[in-house]
Amino acid sequence: MDKIGERNEPTKNNPFDDETFTTFGHLTKLTPLDIDFHDLTYSVPFEGKGSKVILRGISGQFKSGELTAILGASGAGKSTLLNILAGYKCQEATGSININGIPRDLKEFKKSSCYIMQNDLIQPKLTVTESMHFAIDLKIGSKLTKKEKSAIIKEIINILRLTNARDTISDTLSGGEKKRLSIALEMVNNPSILFLDEPTTGLDEISSIQTILLLQKLTKHLTRTIICSIHTPSASIFSKFDNVYVMANGQCVYRGPSNNIVSFFQQINIECPIHYNPADFIIEISTGEYGQEKVDEMITYVERNFPILPVKETITKFELERKNFRISWYIQFITLFKRMMLQLYRDKKYEYLKISLHIFLGFINGLIFLNFGNDASKTLFNFGFCFICLIIFLYIPMFPILLRYPSEIHLVKREHFNRWYNLSSYYFALTLSSIPAQFFNTLIYVLMVYNFTGQPLEFSRISRFFLICLVCAFIAESIGLSIACTLNVVNGMFIGPAIAASLMLISIQGMGDPEPLSIYRIIVMYSSYLRYGLEGLVISMYGFNRGKLYCPPEEDFCPIHSPIELLRLMKMEHTIYWVDLLVLVIILIFLKAITFYLIRQRLYPNKTFKTLHLIGQILKSRINSA
Repeated sequence: MDKIGERNEPTKNNPFDDETFTTFGHLTKLTPLDIDFHDLTYSVPFEGKGSKVILRGISGQFKSGELTAILGASGAGKSTLLNILAGYKCQEATGSININGIPRDLKEFKKSSCYIMQNDLIQPKLTVTESMHFAIDLKIGSKLTKKEKSAIIKEIINILRLTNARDTISDTLSGGEKKRLSIALEMVNNPSILFLDEPTTGLDEISSIQTILLLQKLTKHLTRTIICSIHTPSASIFSKFDNVYVMANGQCVYRGPSNNIVSFFQQINIECPIHYNPADFIIEISTGEYGQEKVDEMITYVERNFPILPVKETITKFELERKNFRISWYIQFITLFKRMMLQLYRDKKYEYLKISLHIFLGFINGLIFLNFGNDASKTLFNFGFCFICLIIFLYIPMFPILLRYPSEIHLVKREHFNRWYNLSSYYFALTLSSIPAQFFNTLIYVLMVYNFTGQPLEFSRISRFFLICLVCAFIAESIGLSIACTLNVVNGMFIGPAIAASLMLISIQGMGDPEPLSIYRIIVMYSSYLRYGLEGLVISMYGFNRGKLYCPPEEDFCPIHSPIELLRLMKMEHTIYWVDLLVLVIILIFLKAITFYLIRQRLYPNKTFKTLHLIGQILKSRINSA
């Protein structure tokens, strides 16, 4: 059951009475926007056999001050229509879309609209108030004072009945509260048009009615244009919509007031049973249960008798006021960094688990190679210790990213589409926020194993060893991020270990073999960053003019008594530590750039990525049908 704020207690009949509903007095009044579209057509390639038509030349008009529902059975095209109108995707659609009678400029249109998706994508470790503060800092920046921002947040929280939940972590909110918080986060800059994809999905009847009543009041009091796609609404919910747009197989079978559907049926000689919900009945007819001829008759009648009246062309106040309004990159970066660090601090169990894992592996690895560091009889084993350190800093930083980031990228996509921030400011904040924890975990592990294994206790050697491990950890993290932003969890957990195993295998080929490697094998070997990391760790401990190793008296013979002998055996006698470190840093920068590019393509794919995605869908559908 959703929590209801004490300040605005709802009445029995209507939880959002006019007397208790306030307006956004602190926000700029924006000119209402009407949206109309004509001859929208959209199709997608279909399994290499031509194309599948999703929208078939439909037209319509949604006005400000009206709550509009797009209805239709599954596959009717309602979500596609909503995506096209919002500019979210499907930009290959043909036809025209006008805002207040002027052809839509998508870049300017996004400044005055927002898209609230079906899944409640909200930051998981923030309270309601904190989420609102970060949203208003990202959307409005320093244009308003802290006092004015607090007033806006308080007003929105009261309006959306989140008063009692203001200090509740969003993970623990009820379904209705999460839905209202999603709306609240987008309302901080008072957009003129709101698109909502099935806002009642997953909610009980009471929560659904409260959500729709809230949207209804927002349209009336703020004169906003609110458009929802909705699946099989109840009769009580259906009656709350001012305007409905019903679709069937990519065509419009009804557009007009919700209370006019019964008379519409009568005009085409269809009798709606008294006990039937008109929304259920029109969807049943649109699916062809009463014959395809009835569907065709409805389409023809709508096109002939429901004309779209032209809208008078106006220049919106939004464009005049916000033309040069832009939040600085620095403010976005600082706000996002603070938000990420706060969530890392709140997610203590996750951080404690990573620390515990590094401590555990430090104990295990340190005890396995206990006091091997200065033992001439165990030099080759100590070489294996270096390689195991690299394996640990390959898998441990990568796996959490593969598991967590595929869900986060959807949240990034929603926030970036609604113009919360630039992608570059988000990526820099993400990169910087991961440094402290990774630095601390790497330091714990290195200090433990370095002492346990009896390596030379020289600050310069410890520092060089630590630097290589740290940079390799960041590289593994970047590899995981590049995979996770492209693939889902299942595919990422398959591809990630496969790539890691390949990097390990090619990095150690030819070691100990007196025969020189062919040029192509050398190129392949040095294509793995682990090779540079391994060289760096070995040189850290055995390079820089280290003296002879200790040979225990119980050993009859120590084959590798001098560090230079090991370096010659492993073909590292001419290796320069700082060159390896420089190459690792270059690889890290390159991977960071690649990851940024892949995230950008995930948000706004170019033709190549769209083609690859289509090929993947075709292969998946054929495998499933086989």
